[in-house]
Amino acid sequence: MHADLSRLTFHPERHYSAVVAQQGRVQLDADANEQTAIQLHRARTLAADLIGRYGGPRDAAGFRVEYVGGKHDIDTLYIHGGRYYVDGILLDADRPAPGTPVPDENAETAENAKDTATPPSYWTYWDQPDAFRDPEKPGDRLPSPAQSPFVVYLNVWERSVNAAEEPALREVALGAAMPDTAARVKVVWQVLPLSLAALAIEDADPSKEVVRAAFDKWAQRQAAATARLAARSERPDHADEDPCLVRPDARYRGPENQLYRVEVHAGGEAKDATFKWSRENGSVVFPVDAFDGTWVQLASLGHDDKLDLDVGDFVEFTDTAYASRLEALPLLRVEELDLPGRRVRLSAEPGPGVGRLPHLHPFVRRWDHREGPKRRGRTAALKGGAVPVAEGEWLPLEDGVEVYFAKDGAYRTGDHWLVPARTATGSVEWPTDPARRPLLQGPAGIARHFAPLALVKGEESAVDLRLAFGPLAIGIPAADEATLAAEEQAHREELAAEGPSHGRSQTTAEAESAVEGDE
Repeated sequence: MHADLSRLTFHPERHYSAVVAQQGRVQLDADANEQTAIQLHRARTLAADLIGRYGGPRDAAGFRVEYVGGKHDIDTLYIHGGRYYVDGILLDADRPAPGTPVPDENAETAENAKDTATPPSYWTYWDQPDAFRDPEKPGDRLPSPAQSPFVVYLNVWERSVNAAEEPALREVALGAAMPDTAARVKVVWQVLPLSLAALAIEDADPSKEVVRAAFDKWAQRQAAATARLAARSERPDHADEDPCLVRPDARYRGPENQLYRVEVHAGGEAKDATFKWSRENGSVVFPVDAFDGTWVQLASLGHDDKLDLDVGDFVEFTDTAYASRLEALPLLRVEELDLPGRRVRLSAEPGPGVGRLPHLHPFVRRWDHREGPKRRGRTAALKGGAVPVAEGEWLPLEDGVEVYFAKDGAYRTGDHWLVPARTATGSVEWPTDPARRPLLQGPAGIARHFAPLALVKGEESAVDLRLAFGPLAIGIPAADEATLAAEEQAHREELAAEGPSHGRSQTTAEAESAVEGDE
């Protein structure tokens, strides 16, 4: 997540069950966040073990899909409410009920009724809350089932939300000069189409079992991340220039503790992929009030010299819609600052359709790379404002921090790695082998989850691919006399079948014992 963190310490392979606070100790964000991660991991693992990869409660299963052909409008889907679980993650498709405003005494009754018309209880393909489909983009439109059936599926992942995107998270009582407090993690679900060709299904009328099996294979390929990265700290060439600021033998030469975030910007193969990095975990964001061409007016220019904008910084101009679509937008360079007006001039105008709608909360996110990592005296040119991926060699970021991309990786936009750097050790915290060689690691996120919903063959002919489960609890039957008598008779017969010595009643055994005692 893009949040101002010290580090993330949760590792499921360590099998910790709880974080135990100790008296008189400093409280850290990492401890509280690890406790949350432990509880979330246990709850979702339990749900997935009981339910399976996906499924919904039998009487309240959500995400029933209807295909509606556009006779006079564009094709759409109706997504009905309810709950569903994907890999243990709870999804809620219920549409929130609208509030009822106070009637306007000066308006006509009919106008008031018109303004408070209740929206449908279901979502549609075009207004689902986190997919942000655009009818003007041909790639977002639904395929035609008349030409070929297609599968409708769920794409599930999580992203962070801060006060720039959700102003209600900020406590106004703290004042505008204070930073925001805690960020949030949001479950994102998106209902999307998928062709049968993508599933390698040639049959035009496949069965449910065939579609589910093919989809599971496709989902495993999509969820697997092949890109791997390692990080280390090496004493840079300029180390002797600041001996008074850090330890002379330190390999990490930064003056402060940092959490570096290395994030894939444009995905694909290595020759096409790019990355960006931030020393603040990508948490430095600025809400946008307005923009005109290349001039952007911000709500603020930062709280101090460390968290502000300077000429030469690269920024990502985006909004909630593009953050949810995981699409790589060109990174823009800050060319000029207007401090009194809280404005910055960017190297180019933001892309069409980005940041034009205030309810999507446009914002600017700062990244800390410059003209690319310097290697052997050369400066790598940027591509779209981001750093090209170079596999099989160490790439310096800054102050001795270096990263290494393994060869033959496949890169996905949004995947990222976190590298804590500490002044106390003059190094970075990264897993190593016994010989202290950095280990290659898969991304810390984004974890993607998928589930099939329906096979659309045409209007009113969507084959439901969802799974359902019933409640585990059942009623306890009452014990009547007939049942108890039958159980007693069965017990006697069982004892009799074991033979004379075992079949004797307790009364007979006691009588024989008394006779033996009298003798």
